[in-house]
Amino acid sequence: MTRNEGGTPVDGTPKPAAADAPPPEQDGDARRTGAYRPRYELVAEQILQLIAELRLRPGDRMPTENELAARLGTSRTVVREAVKILSAIGRLRAQKGRGLYVADDEGMLGSSRWGGFFLPTDLDHVYMLFEFRRVQETAAGRLAAARATPAELRAIEAAAEMCREGYSTGQTALFDQGDDDFHLGIATASHNPFLVAAVREARRLQRQSSTIGLHGTVGGHAEEAVEEHAAIYQAIRDGDPDAAAQAAAVHLDKTLDDYRREIQRRVFG
Repeated sequence: MTRNEGGTPVDGTPKPAAADAPPPEQDGDARRTGAYRPRYELVAEQILQLIAELRLRPGDRMPTENELAARLGTSRTVVREAVKILSAIGRLRAQKGRGLYVADDEGMLGSSRWGGFFLPTDLDHVYMLFEFRRVQETAAGRLAAARATPAELRAIEAAAEMCREGYSTGQTALFDQGDDDFHLGIATASHNPFLVAAVREARRLQRQSSTIGLHGTVGGHAEEAVEEHAAIYQAIRDGDPDAAAQAAAVHLDKTLDDYRREIQRRVFG
C-alpha cells in the first residue's frame, strides 16, 4: 500500500483485480536486486517514456490500449491497469468513446517539459526531487514568515490541524488533504506564484513516485510529520524566517529518510 510523505496509506491506489491480475514479470534490475515490481507498474513507466519519445503535449491523443499493448509487448489487461494508475495521478485522461489523452497540464514541471527527464522509479531522480523540494520549501517557509497575512496564517494552522486529526483518527484522506493544504498554504503565504507552482508540481511528481515506484509501505513518519508541521507553523506565526526555513528543512530531510529506508528495504531486503 502506497503511503504519502507522512507515512499514511493512500486509499484508492489502483490495484489489478484478482481475475485480471497481470503476470508477475520483472525487469532485469528487479531480478538482480530481488525487488519485485508488478508488470503494470513497469508498463506505466514505459507509457510515460513513450509520451516523451513521441513528444506528446497536454491534450494530445494517445495510442489506443490495443496499440499500446502491441507496442510495449504486453497484454491489454496490463495496459488497462497501467492506464488506471496514470489516470489516478493525473498523467492521462480517458474520455468515454473518444480514447486516451495526455492530461492537461500547465505546470512548470509538467509532463510536457519534464516527462522525458523524470522517471518515478529512478532512485537518483527521487533523491534529486527531494533536494529540489528542500530548496523550494525552505525558501517558501522563509518568505511566509515575513509575508503571511492573518488569513493565510489561519489557513496554514487549519491545514496542520486537519493533518493531526487525520492521523489521530486514522482518516487517511483527511491526513492527505491536510498535508497538501499545509504545504501549498505556506507557498501561497510566500506571495511568490513561481514557488506556488513549483511546490504543487514537485509534490505531484512525488506522488507519482509513490504510486509507481514505491507501491509498498513508505513507513512510519506520520506522527513525526504532524509535529514537524507544528514547528514550521509556529516559526511562521512568530515571524522567524530562519527558524521557519530550518524547520522545513528538517521535515523534508526526515521525509527523505523515510523514503530511503523503504528503498533500502526493497532493494536489499
